[in-house]
This record gives sequence, C-alpha cells and structure tokens, in this order.
Amino acid sequence: MKNGAKHTTIIDIAKILRISPSTVSRALNNHPDIKIKTKEKVRNIAKKLQYSPNTIAQSLKNNRTKTIGVMIPEIKHDFFSSAISGIEEIAYHSGYTIIVCQSNESYEREVLNTIALMRHRVAGVIVSISQNTKSGEHFKDLLRRKIPLVFFDRVCDDIEASKVVIDDYKSAFDAVTFLINKGYKKIAHFAGPQGVGVYEKRLKGYVDAIKENKIPFVNGLLLHAGLNTSDGYESMDSLFKSKLIPDAIFTVNDPVALGACKRIKEAGLKIPNDIAAIGFSNNVITSVVDPSLTTVDQFPFEMGRKAAELLIQTIENKLMKPKTIIIDTKLIVREST
Repeated sequence: MKNGAKHTTIIDIAKILRISPSTVSRALNNHPDIKIKTKEKVRNIAKKLQYSPNTIAQSLKNNRTKTIGVMIPEIKHDFFSSAISGIEEIAYHSGYTIIVCQSNESYEREVLNTIALMRHRVAGVIVSISQNTKSGEHFKDLLRRKIPLVFFDRVCDDIEASKVVIDDYKSAFDAVTFLINKGYKKIAHFAGPQGVGVYEKRLKGYVDAIKENKIPFVNGLLLHAGLNTSDGYESMDSLFKSKLIPDAIFTVNDPVALGACKRIKEAGLKIPNDIAAIGFSNNVITSVVDPSLTTVDQFPFEMGRKAAELLIQTIENKLMKPKTIIIDTKLIVREST
C-alpha cells in the first residue's frame, strides 16, 4: 500500500481475487475448509497490499481486544518491574499486548483502574493488590463480566481465580532460622503494613522461627513499618532510641533493609559484626551495596511469566478451573550476614 493510500481491507482483497470477503477472512485465519491454493493467493495479495487486521473492529465484534491489563501497586519497586517484564515476554510471544496501571497502594485507585480496564475491553487482567485493599468486589465484577483474572504475589484469598505466589511463611521461617544457626539471638523484624496477607505470613514465619528455636520473644524487637527505605531507617532509629539493640534484623523487603543498614552505619556500627541484616525480594541494588545484602529471591520475572501463562490459557479456554502455582524462593547469602 502506497503512502497516503487508504487502509487495505478484506473487501479490497476479495475484489482483486473475485471471491467473497468471508472466504478471504477464513483464508487469513487458516480455516481448514479453504483450499491451500486459495490461502496462498490471499496471503500473497495481503502481503503485497500491506494488509493488517483492524483490531479495533475485531474488538467491537468480539467485545474483547488482544490486550491484557496489568495492575500493580508501584512500578518503582524492582519486584514489580521484573514481574511486568515476565508478563510482557509471554504476552508478546502469544500475540497479546499489555496495558499497565498502578494503584499507588490506594484501594480507591485500584477500583477506578479496574473500571478503566473493563472499558478498554481487555481480554483479561493480572493483579497484585494494594496494601489497602480489603474488599474484592471490583474483582468479582470482572469475573461476572467473564473477564479472566489472575493474581500474583499479593492476592485476594476470597476470590476464586488463579494465583501465582511464593510460600511467604516458609521463606521467612527459613531466613530467620539461618540467622539463629549463625549464632544470632536478638533478632528484630521490621514487618510490613498490618492486614496484608503476604506480610502477615512473613511475620508469622519470623515469630515461629524464634519460638521453635526456644529463643525468648521480645515484643520491642518487632516493629510494623511501611515498605520504603525511610521506613527501615526510622525503625532502626527507633530501636537505637529505645536502647534495644538487636544483633540481627530481618525485614519485610529490601528497601526497608537498606534504610536500616544506613542508620546502622551512621551509628558507627559494623555490618554484620555488630548487626547482621537480611532483606526480602533480591532487588538489583542488593548485590552492589556495601556490604552486599543477604536476601530472599522471589524470582519475580518467573512469577510474571507464570501469571501470564495462566491468564492466556484461561482466555483461550485451555484452563477451565482456577489454578494456584507456588514459586520456590532461594536465600541469597551475601556479606551482610
């Protein structure tokens, strides 16, 4: 098609070959009832005229696009950006594109994003919920409209949909047990926001590891914070002010651990000689900071891939019942322990 010419349609191809538009359509879709010779003629003309399907028209006809909605709390975190990369890789190779929304940890914004994705006629949605999400009614609305849904990492347990998660409890239990086996006895935990399933499980793993190893549990060593570097810094500062100095810390994620390490250094203490540290997620920066940070790798890229695979299988009616996949984690031991 020459520059400035109108967009080539199936009708144009049909006129040239003197066949019906429906025959052209079926030939382009490799329908078994169409002769191979006819398919070849149609494809050759389509290529010559630079024909491309009208996806807008198709979406209006089918009430669906070839677009997948992805909703995450915050893109700035390495975990979520890596998960998006995994989702996009599978989507691309399966003929889908993605549209990404972030809730910014706001339930209200998450609801609005869900409505926007429905209006965009997405083929399906992949979600990691905000830390403030208490009701999944907006997700039930997706399912009522027959829009497939897959959760990853942070999930709604009361929604019947496929999920891709890790064993947060075991991952935390094993990390704290590792510290105990290294000889640490006063282990602090900077926990995430209360009421969020993944962070509650990590907290329980910490508590149970302490108790099962018969180490006295100290309430003052458990602090609920946020998820950012500043939260780790302030939590560590709070312990220093209370004169309750741990010999190790286990944090809800890597940014919190890095903030805590900054405050430890400012106090003139050495890591790990005075205070050891373990984070969670294996963010890129954890391997290059000094000292490098021991952390739990959640393999977010693989988590994103699996979530996209489940969603596309559901969209294409290859998966009829919700499925839960548990990704194995790995403790990455570095200089901070």
